[in-house]
Amino acid sequence: MFLQRIGNKGIRLGTLFDRAAARHPANPVILDHDLDVAPERGRRMTLTEVADLVDDLASRLWAAGVRPGERVVVHKTDGFDITLLACSTARIGAVPVLLSPKLDGATVCELVRRVDRPYLVTDQDKLDHHLPAEIFGLARRVLLASGSHDEAVTFASLAGSARVAPVTMPPDHPTLVTHTSGTTGTPKLAVHTGRTFQARYRPQGTVASLVGRSEPVAIHVSFVHSRMFTAMPITILQGHPMIILRDDDPEVVAEVFRQAPPGLIEAHPNTFLRWEVLVDDPRRPLANVKYFSSTFDAIHPRTVHLMLKASRRESPQFVQMYGQSEVGPIAGRTYSKKRGADADGRCVGSPFPGMTGVRVVSRDGKRPTKSNPGYIEVRSDGRIVTYLGEHERWEKQADGEWWRMGDLGYRTKWGCLHLLDREVDEIEGVDSTLEIEDTLFARIPELVEVIIVPDEDGRPLPVVCTRDDKPLDLAAWKSAVAGLPAMAEPVQWKLDDLPQTATTKIKRLELARLLKAERTDA
Repeated sequence: MFLQRIGNKGIRLGTLFDRAAARHPANPVILDHDLDVAPERGRRMTLTEVADLVDDLASRLWAAGVRPGERVVVHKTDGFDITLLACSTARIGAVPVLLSPKLDGATVCELVRRVDRPYLVTDQDKLDHHLPAEIFGLARRVLLASGSHDEAVTFASLAGSARVAPVTMPPDHPTLVTHTSGTTGTPKLAVHTGRTFQARYRPQGTVASLVGRSEPVAIHVSFVHSRMFTAMPITILQGHPMIILRDDDPEVVAEVFRQAPPGLIEAHPNTFLRWEVLVDDPRRPLANVKYFSSTFDAIHPRTVHLMLKASRRESPQFVQMYGQSEVGPIAGRTYSKKRGADADGRCVGSPFPGMTGVRVVSRDGKRPTKSNPGYIEVRSDGRIVTYLGEHERWEKQADGEWWRMGDLGYRTKWGCLHLLDREVDEIEGVDSTLEIEDTLFARIPELVEVIIVPDEDGRPLPVVCTRDDKPLDLAAWKSAVAGLPAMAEPVQWKLDDLPQTATTKIKRLELARLLKAERTDA
């Protein structure tokens, strides 16, 4: 789209912190954890110090033999050094491939095999407890961010390596490979270029620009997700102090925010859901937040209302964007205190003029409506260029400039896009499982998760999780489901037992499979 193309020279991840430090050298980067690859650096650094660390890590990768155009898989224990290692890899012209710490060993091996003999950055804990021995045969060389292993080279042993000049790759060259959520099977490897990433920057950059430069921006996003590589550049290049959270535990977060109150927070929907308890926290950790932002899964209106309630700023707003790893942000909308809890959670907003486009394709020749939704297709210059090793799968979703999202919905006469369900999650006789879940959240405050999946007979089966795992109030449930489509009796699970992706989405197909197996064994 034309506004994404003007002056688009590519994201240039390798020199990102150099450029940010040149503008705002003393701006702080605040962490809630130590970096495995450089624990001596502490939890508070300036942008100048972070830029130096990225340069240092790049020199170690070069000393280990990594060269421009080669691929470096990063799969290690969770931490912000995953993101910094990606920037360091890009700094020497190589291509970082980021794999979530949550992936199991077999899946990691399959994805490393697909990357075709890459360098692998991992750690001793992953090798000792999670990755099978065959990983050494799949990688050209194994490097350890922490710990030691007889068959691997440690980053510590490469300390003091001669610094090397940054390598600038063409903007259309691959600059980063991330993976999809894997909610429907083995994740796909999404290939981003410098130009596609820069195209994603513009729709999201407008939100951060609304916050004063002196105000911190807090980010709790998966370190391997493409969103981190737009949220982070926007924050540091615009001059905001940056808070990076690995832990979303409300107690930890409340203390961090008490010491450095953020003006904007970017986080996963389920993270905001977990932070609902902070509304009544006496430290008022969310009081200074002017903007809440989420660009992942659908978020429930109840959560939006509570976040806005916790802010003491004048006219705070919750910004929800609809998008996907493969295309970036596509549509957006805002909530305010006046339009929060009672707002239609299925409305995900409108596309960004001059930057993104949306169409809904009929499945039966009739106009898509709520009762007869169509396929959501989008277009954006932020679209990935392929799935690594699976280009035919990419081609199945691409139709010229348009991209099939795998979602079902419709557009109102005003152009607002309504998301009803994923194609694979559609249940016969139910307009929208997501809409039912929104309603249940609003009616039962004790719920911290509710997922509706089909049971073995195809009926809607609610799986519920309650705060502190308290038994579900069946009387309250009976009252809450009044007027909703008929459903099977609810099944209660602990939240931690639900299968989740790297961005805390619930793997609905996997959950349905587990429930079926559980009932079969009973």
